[in-house]
Amino acid sequence: MKRNVVEMVLGAVVLLVAAYFLVFSYKASNVKSTNGYAIHANFAEIGGLSIGSDVRMSGVKIGNVSSITLDQESYLAKVTMSIASDVKLPEDSSASVASESLMGGNFLNIEPGAAEESIANNGYIQYTQDAQNLEKLLGRFIFSLQGSESENETAE
Repeated sequence: MKRNVVEMVLGAVVLLVAAYFLVFSYKASNVKSTNGYAIHANFAEIGGLSIGSDVRMSGVKIGNVSSITLDQESYLAKVTMSIASDVKLPEDSSASVASESLMGGNFLNIEPGAAEESIANNGYIQYTQDAQNLEKLLGRFIFSLQGSESENETAE
């Protein structure tokens, strides 16, 4: 009987520690739904962008990616963002898929335009820049080095 009580107390302590860890990790992750308005943008390549990724302007989070779908007519990735209601984006703003670091973690970067009019709810960002594929860039760099080495060898 004494062993059962010890096991129950130990089990309760483990559950409390696990619950505390879950609450702490949720608060530390900064996961908050952005209540605001929806804006769409089309991209040919979104890389590792995913639902819940940050939408930033000047390095400050202003929203998050709420959905990613394939446009059946243009075959482009349609990214829907939820932007904080206190942030008004000029109509000529641009969006680009940026990388957090070399290890991954993409986000949407918004460059504000200079237009007087703001993008309305369910409006579109017309100017977009696709994600840069690191493997392709490295491949181009390596092949350009190999090309210059072979030119040097033939010149000698």
